Amino acid sequence: MNKPTPSTLLLVCLSLVLVVAAACYPPATPIPPTTAPSPAPSNAITNIVWRWQTLNDVAAGTSMKVDDPSKYTIVFYVDGTTTGQADCNTFSGIYSQANGFAITVRPDIMAACDQGSMDQLFLSLLGDVAAGGPDGAGGLMLQTAGGAQQMLFSNSGPAQ
Repeated sequence: MNKPTPSTLLLVCLSLVLVVAAACYPPATPIPPTTAPSPAPSNAITNIVWRWQTLNDVAAGTSMKVDDPSKYTIVFYVDGTTTGQADCNTFSGIYSQANGFAITVRPDIMAACDQGSMDQLFLSLLGDVAAGGPDGAGGLMLQTAGGAQQMLFSNSGPAQ
């Protein structure tokens, strides 16, 4: 019978150490895959042209009707984007319904609308939205933080 050489003994010992170490090491914890942000949920507000009808200032106890709601619109798309009209300007942006409601819009081209236009107020309020969704009567309600101001919209049909 052949006598093992020192290098063979060393190789066998190292193999045994590796086997024992591997057996003692805890199994790997699977890491959940990272996912891309999910698009906004498809729900009752998407792919609809919403016309701004009323602004309620809850803190002041006042309500203001929009003179021409067709000039103040917003559309929310399933992919999390939004477009709309603020009087003589159009805008685009993104929105999210995660942890409330957030809208970020920017005018496509900022033109000076006629005196008395509510375009700046409309865009500013959209940027301050913190909550919103269907109002239960077929419309849409968007609210600033704490519900201080409420924007009420009517459904004017499907977006093109």
